[in-house]
Amino acid sequence: MRNNLKVARIQANLTQQQLAEKVGVTRQTISLIEKGKYNPTLKLCLEICYALNKTLDEIFWVEK
Repeated sequence: MRNNLKVARIQANLTQQQLAEKVGVTRQTISLIEKGKYNPTLKLCLEICYALNKTLDEIFWVEK
C-alpha cells in the first residue's frame, strides 16, 4: 500500500518514534506503514491523520 505518511510526518517535524508515541503504536509499525508493508486499520489511519493534522485523502489516498 503506497501512502504519503513519510512526507506528512517529515512536514510535521516528527520522528517515527514521536509519531508512534502520539498514536500509541511502535516505531516499527510506523516504519512498516511508510514502506507499504503494513496495512493499518481505519482507526489507526484516523489517529495518524489527527496527529499530523491531515486528511485521510492527503495521506492514504491511492491513485489507480
